Amino acid sequence: MQYFPIFISLRGHRVIVSGGGQTAIAKLRLLLKTDSHILVFAFQADTQIQTWAKENRVTLVPRSLETGDVVFGRLFYAANDAPTEDARVAAIARSEGAMVNIVDNLEDSDFITPALVDRDPVTIAIGTEGSAPVLARAIKADLEAWLPRTLGPLAQVAKGFRGMAVQLPKGLRRRRFWFDVYFKTGLQAFDFGGKDALRAVLPELLDKHLGAVDDAPINGHVSFVGAGPGDPELLTLKARKALDQADVVIYDQLVGAPILELARREALIINVGKQGFGRSTSQEKINSMLIQYGQNCQQVVRLKGGDATLFGRLNEEIEACIAANIEWHIIPGITAASAAVAAIGQSLTQRGRNSTIQILTGHDMNGFADHDWQTLARPGAVAAIYMGKKSARFIQGRLLMHGANPKTAVSLIENASRQNQRIIATTLAQLPQSLTKKAINGPALILYGLNPRAVVQARHLDRLQETG
Repeated sequence: MQYFPIFISLRGHRVIVSGGGQTAIAKLRLLLKTDSHILVFAFQADTQIQTWAKENRVTLVPRSLETGDVVFGRLFYAANDAPTEDARVAAIARSEGAMVNIVDNLEDSDFITPALVDRDPVTIAIGTEGSAPVLARAIKADLEAWLPRTLGPLAQVAKGFRGMAVQLPKGLRRRRFWFDVYFKTGLQAFDFGGKDALRAVLPELLDKHLGAVDDAPINGHVSFVGAGPGDPELLTLKARKALDQADVVIYDQLVGAPILELARREALIINVGKQGFGRSTSQEKINSMLIQYGQNCQQVVRLKGGDATLFGRLNEEIEACIAANIEWHIIPGITAASAAVAAIGQSLTQRGRNSTIQILTGHDMNGFADHDWQTLARPGAVAAIYMGKKSARFIQGRLLMHGANPKTAVSLIENASRQNQRIIATTLAQLPQSLTKKAINGPALILYGLNPRAVVQARHLDRLQETG
């Protein structure tokens, strides 16, 4: 990180701008939103700057900047659109103690002005260290569309109430109060009657939450959350909200770092990953953790790769919560089968081919898992096989034994939806050899009965050329 992002107070401080054209105007439009004293030095100033000067919004000095003009200045902008003049005035400003920005000259500037999303007092700064301003503007546009215009006025009123809210203990109860203010009761009051309505409801809302502390303690809660196949953009909005509110995140091996980074910074993050035929956290230990943190009145997210309801021992963990009288709910996620079939450009079902899809596990608690092999061996059958790497030869043998065609298409998708995703086209006859030859080490899903669409195969060179 070359540029450290900070918010600097300009209230009552001098900000000096050298320049009177459109470049200077662009910076002044931002600076006029602050409480600073703005001085503009320009031998010839645009009519817009002259208008601001007449309105006493800026002080216009109709000459070029000279030594002594920047004394006691906090920020300085060189915006003359003339490299020689910008260098001259920047040297003066720097010698007199101001931080200097030379517009469109990143290398010689002390600071840069980021793209801003303004919902005063909520301000979001977007910086790319000067490397991608177009990208910064695109992110700004997305945030502008997503954040309601009422957010700023709502935050202004709530800010004046922070002194009263300290009556609530730090942690979960105080966070719940502010969540109620910004996203539920307070927001509804503001939408209905504006600032006055919000000011009227805040004391009642505080009394309600103080009463909950005295009379009805807030219980812990466990959210069983599907983290999706790995791409953070495939995480559901409900899952992101749960991570943002979590005190504790207990996650599985398949949950990657990009998703964990979305958790609240103060949350306790615990890895309880299980590895096939390797080191694992026992289910009893996981259940014990859920009970321990849930009974301690904490918001727990049990984060599982893919969809929480598939092959994740969800029922055992729910039963543990029920037995301990801990509230719980399930937030479903996108399962790996959906991501894998999307990666190969196919559909799990197709009219005239298959109207059903089997979702199987390669091994269970007793070892390799047995299934209805006779049905799977029929022409046109399609199956998504989870945890099938180590059981591939067993699966192949059972299918061939029940009459499956050795040339049946099989797709192997490693790290589905992630940046290091690999797609390998093979056949049932070559399934175990393909897994070995291509060194599949990451989480992989086997799509039996499906080949990557031709256009997908053309894009992915990392596949096997099978001849039989």
